[in-house]
Amino acid sequence: MSASSSPPASAPSQLFNMDYEDFIALLFTVRDMAITQFHRIPGSAILTRYIKMSYQHDPARSVIELCLVIFAIRYLLAPKYSTQKKNFVKLRDDEVDELIEDWTPEPLVAPLTEFEQEQIEKTPVIAGPTGPKVKLTNGRTVTNLASANFFNLANQPALAESAITTLRTYGVGPCGPPGFYGTQDVHMDCERDIAEFIGSQACIVYAQAFSTISAVIPAFAKRGDYIVADEKCNFAIQKALQLSRSTIRWYKHNDMDDLEKILKKIERDSRGRELTRRFIITEALFEDGGDVADLATIVKLKWRYKYRLILDETNSFGVVGATGRGLTEYYGLPATDVDMICGTLSTTFVGGGGFCCASNEIVHHQRISGLAYVFSAALPAMLATTVSEVIKMLRENPENYIDPLRENIKTFHAALAKTDSLTITSSLLNPIISITLNSKKEMSDDEQDRMTQDIVDECFANGVLVTRVKRIVAPPGMAKGPKWFGWNPAMAVKVYVSTGFSKKECEKAGGVIRSAVTKVVGRRR
Repeated sequence: MSASSSPPASAPSQLFNMDYEDFIALLFTVRDMAITQFHRIPGSAILTRYIKMSYQHDPARSVIELCLVIFAIRYLLAPKYSTQKKNFVKLRDDEVDELIEDWTPEPLVAPLTEFEQEQIEKTPVIAGPTGPKVKLTNGRTVTNLASANFFNLANQPALAESAITTLRTYGVGPCGPPGFYGTQDVHMDCERDIAEFIGSQACIVYAQAFSTISAVIPAFAKRGDYIVADEKCNFAIQKALQLSRSTIRWYKHNDMDDLEKILKKIERDSRGRELTRRFIITEALFEDGGDVADLATIVKLKWRYKYRLILDETNSFGVVGATGRGLTEYYGLPATDVDMICGTLSTTFVGGGGFCCASNEIVHHQRISGLAYVFSAALPAMLATTVSEVIKMLRENPENYIDPLRENIKTFHAALAKTDSLTITSSLLNPIISITLNSKKEMSDDEQDRMTQDIVDECFANGVLVTRVKRIVAPPGMAKGPKWFGWNPAMAVKVYVSTGFSKKECEKAGGVIRSAVTKVVGRRR
């Protein structure tokens, strides 16, 4: 029997009577027929070539693919099954109603503690617009040092008129994402104005301030990339680092020697490995402490070790530098030395949202990959117009805003430095003054919270409205986890300085704060 002949049409019993040679010949004949029939199938040559090439270059992948094919076939041929048990007890309607009445659902959030309830009851409510002096709903007027209205522009008539005009033209909001139909000409003008003001190629505006940096970092940093960040970066940056899933290395706060040490270690450990993206991330004016980043040294290290630099100018944009252009202007550096400059438009510029200034390519990438930009409604047009108007005011007369603010900051520093019960950690460049308490007694987090709240209450009782740092507690079971599961900054009282106060008013308010700190700290010693 030759290999080319067809298999005999005989009964199955004849197979057992065959010689060994005839049986082997039959198997070859069946194989040849199967191959012939397979090659008649359209696309079979492509599949054959793919299997040969994949097995030659990567046999392990061929084995995995074969296992997946077998699993898929087995899954498709498996019998159907039901998750419903056959031997369940069928309840009557009255029994179901009884079980529902007895069931007590778990609360979505934990109940308020006694301390939290006290804070809510004591929180003052402002009636009307904010300003240096505000009227509360109980009719009382107090000095407002708890609002980030640094240039006292929240009630500026020209800005209000511009916002109203824009509102009548464009409506309240675009009600759509920027990449769809949410972008309007005022948004493009605002982005151009910010980019020209800072000195970068392009700018992108986000609708929310907090989610700006939280969207920018994950748009570029992915799993396997390296991020070297200051250990006192704010909570928004920490959430962004968590979302990026990158390899995070923390360097000691504002310690440039420790930063370079980490950069050297990463360079040494990465030799011979696949090239990855690498970033240095820091704040300009730190939310936790209020001091200034050593940007000049960071830029040098960035160029030396070939890193990209992301700078968060949330607290510095508009108030730092001779004309308010931020930390790059203060250090005399071109804005292009920083790959991405992020910040908020809701404080100094009395608008809303946030921004990121960078090169054209980086900004374009964010328009298709920045989740907070792609999946959020665009910024209301009147807020974009307000930002453009404030930038115009700073360009024309920066000395009318920057210089008075500097003087008031110095006055507050001088007034508060007259007691040993407190320490000012923030820089003279920072309009947000951070006051930490000098207590000889070791205190728990709860005790520090109550002490700072007592100072806030004492200041309020004397007609001065200030605020304090509040922690974000880590979820249960995660207190010892990564850094970003909670926000645990140093406890401090926060004082927001503005140009709306005279020197005498600053000294008087500073005296009230100083007395409140001395009284509360002395009472707890």
